[in-house]
Amino acid sequence: MIRKLILAVATLMAGMSFAFAQVDVNKADAAALDAVKGIGPAKTRAILEERKKGEFKDWADLEQRVKGIGGKNAEKLSAAGLVVNGKAMEGAPAHAAPAGKTAKPAKMEKTSAPAASGK
Repeated sequence: MIRKLILAVATLMAGMSFAFAQVDVNKADAAALDAVKGIGPAKTRAILEERKKGEFKDWADLEQRVKGIGGKNAEKLSAAGLVVNGKAMEGAPAHAAPAGKTAKPAKMEKTSAPAASGK
């Protein structure tokens, strides 16, 4: 039983570290690029073709050279873990939430239990 629990925790932790891993556009292979939310096979091919001509210097260079990666799309890709030369896009959200959407705080439920008295 303990072995199964340890294995489950280890598997969960390994999956979490992969989910938050950064993918450098200049070093990643096709599978790693495809794993980034927002990059599909066509965009992966375009990135790899442009990379053959030389590494991407920065986010502006990536946006200029790869069709379909513009300002808003670049922000989303950066939030999903894509980096250029180890750097996330400046001004992009630090988490993977879709741009422009924030989580609403949970509402506190009212309880009908009376307050405890000190008597």
